[in-house]
Amino acid sequence: MRLCFLVEEHYRHDGMPNEVIGQLTAWGHQVDVVRPGGSLLRMTEVVDAGAHDAWVLKTVSGGPGLTLLEAAAAAGMTTVNDARSIRGVRDKALAAAIGRGRGLPLPPTYAVALPELLREIPAAEYPLVVKPADGSSGRAVHLVQSPDRLESLLPVLAGEGLLIAQPYVPNSGTDIKVYGVGGELFATERCSPLHPDPSVRERRVPLSAEVAAIAAQVGTVYGLDLYGVDVLLGPDGPVVVDVNDFPSFRQVPDAAARVARAVLGLARAGGSAQPPATTTATVPSPAPPPYAALPLSIPAQVSAVGGDGA
Repeated sequence: MRLCFLVEEHYRHDGMPNEVIGQLTAWGHQVDVVRPGGSLLRMTEVVDAGAHDAWVLKTVSGGPGLTLLEAAAAAGMTTVNDARSIRGVRDKALAAAIGRGRGLPLPPTYAVALPELLREIPAAEYPLVVKPADGSSGRAVHLVQSPDRLESLLPVLAGEGLLIAQPYVPNSGTDIKVYGVGGELFATERCSPLHPDPSVRERRVPLSAEVAAIAAQVGTVYGLDLYGVDVLLGPDGPVVVDVNDFPSFRQVPDAAARVARAVLGLARAGGSAQPPATTTATVPSPAPPPYAALPLSIPAQVSAVGGDGA
């Protein structure tokens, strides 16, 4: 088979996806690598319909790779993951609306285009976890203890674009990262980005039936075949912290071979085994005032978390 991997400069030397590319090449498949962040792209010609059996994306959130993947999908090419599904999780505000509307245990989530609008969140919701809607790898994640502390953070948050905010729940300082690949789930425990501890190493852990069911539901809800989901074991039960497409798959046994087989299977099948993400959310009535901090989910009994996937 002939595959095209879109690899951002950030992942140029990472084991994932380079080990997958090496495995596919060793199996006799042709892999073309495009680095969308480090190349002049002639967009009217970059997608040669029919030249590849599938396009695979491994880029940072907000990078140009997703645009290329969407161009390939528009030309009728098979993409891994489905391009529409990736868009549904790359935007954390959109992911909150989709997930809560489809029954996932997601926290109450607010979204603001301007940091100062965070002042409108009730004081009872503090502490808050605030992060960019397009963030990844723990970038710019802040634990805000009080409204007074928020004031001092506003200059830091300026320029981050759309932000989301969620109430924080006390936790052990570790979260569960579940990787989904080829229909299998693998769980690891790792240090939370809000509680960095160099002595805590990511390690494989048993996957409980409850967390496994949630992780499998995440794949179905967002239409993802290769993904990671961060879960916090809060006092009211598991809560989904973050969802990301094509993660690192750290601690997954024979990760490169498993991912490579999954990519080949999806390429042969002509696309995702999961439907693309959709949302049935309705607009609240009456409408909130203009420029208000808009809650993206109805507050529930679960408290929110502050985590971010890799």
